[in-house]
Amino acid sequence: MDADTLLEVALRNALASTSHSSCPPKLAAALQYAVFPGGARIRPKLTLAVSQACATGAEHAALAAACAIEFLHCASLVHDDLPCFDGADYRRGKPSVHVEFGERLAVLAGDALIVQAFAVAADYPQIAKIVAQAVGAPHGICAGQAWECEPEIDLVEYQRAKTGALFAACTMAGAAAAGVDAAPWRAVGMLLGEAFQVADDLRDVAGISGELGKPTGQDAANGLPNMVSKLGYDGAMELLETLLGRVIAAIPDCPGRAALAKQIELVSRAMVPKQLARGAA
Repeated sequence: MDADTLLEVALRNALASTSHSSCPPKLAAALQYAVFPGGARIRPKLTLAVSQACATGAEHAALAAACAIEFLHCASLVHDDLPCFDGADYRRGKPSVHVEFGERLAVLAGDALIVQAFAVAADYPQIAKIVAQAVGAPHGICAGQAWECEPEIDLVEYQRAKTGALFAACTMAGAAAAGVDAAPWRAVGMLLGEAFQVADDLRDVAGISGELGKPTGQDAANGLPNMVSKLGYDGAMELLETLLGRVIAAIPDCPGRAALAKQIELVSRAMVPKQLARGAA
């Protein structure tokens, strides 16, 4: 079984308990809808890649970490799309959860996915702690979303919390699953998260909605900060290149360092909108 299929099977197995006959059918359907079909699964794949680069034979722990992180990511998308935040009507090429099932079920589905993430990670206390720090306050996803409620937004802190924190959880949890020190891997995840956010800002401004599977122009529509509006296209592209170089340099010594660096670079390049990538080339 290839890695992508293995991940999808693990996600389905980890969510299977929510389809129990005693679960409200609409909630069970909303949970499945929020997770499948997935997007690029960048975060769980990064978790597995780091674990594999550090050591072999830790597949069960790595898959648990990957599933927990993907459930949290999916929960964040469900909540982020709600009318009280971005008000996005579609995600991953289909109607958002709140459009398909209503706002109340969308809130509950997001909440249930968060709980399910920790249920999956419960057998691995270190992984659960790493994931928890990436979600709550003061530096996790919730804190990142909360910056949108402030009269003034610290762009760096906002993006580090909203995006970087979960990427740091990916690299750290992957290392922890392999039984190695997770601390040196935090910088890799934070830098990669910053790079991803810059690329996402570029996509939001220059991307095509149909290609991205979600609306573009959301930052401008919601009055949110964006690296392109702050630095311009050229400045944002330059920052992205700088961050990607720092990501590769930050990878700690490990058996699979070269392969991991190549994989990260390929994924990172794919994040840039095609028309900008062509222009840059």
